[in-house]
Amino acid sequence: MELTTELSMLLWVTGLTLLMWVPYIGVRLLTHGMIPALTYKTDHLPVADWAERAKKAHYNAIENLIPFAVVVFIASHMGATNGATAAAATAYFWFRAAHYVLYVMNVPFGRTLTFAGGWFATACIFYQIVA
Repeated sequence: MELTTELSMLLWVTGLTLLMWVPYIGVRLLTHGMIPALTYKTDHLPVADWAERAKKAHYNAIENLIPFAVVVFIASHMGATNGATAAAATAYFWFRAAHYVLYVMNVPFGRTLTFAGGWFATACIFYQIVA
C-alpha cells in the first residue's frame, strides 16, 4: 500500500501523540524525583497547572486519534482518497498540534477552536467515504 498523504499525516499525528507524555512526566520527575515518580508515589501530588493541561491534552489527542485513524484507513482501503481527504488529513495534523500547544498554554478559546477544526477535518474524510 502506498503511503498517501492521508496515511502520512496519520503516521505524523501518531508520532506527535506518542511524544505528548514527555513534558508532563518530565515535570513530575523534576519536581518530585525519579524514584518517587517511577514508583507512582507522586501520582496524588500536585504538579504545575500547565503539566496537568498537557496530560489532558494528551488524553484528548489519544481519544481523537482513534476516529481519525479509522476514517483514514477506510478511505484508503476503499480508494476514497482525493484532494479533499488529503487536505483534511493535513489540516487534522496541524489542528492537533496547535490544540496541544494552545491547551498547555491555556489560551482562551484556543483549545476549543482547534478541537473543532480537528473534528471537522475527520468529519470531512468521513463524508468522502459515505457520499
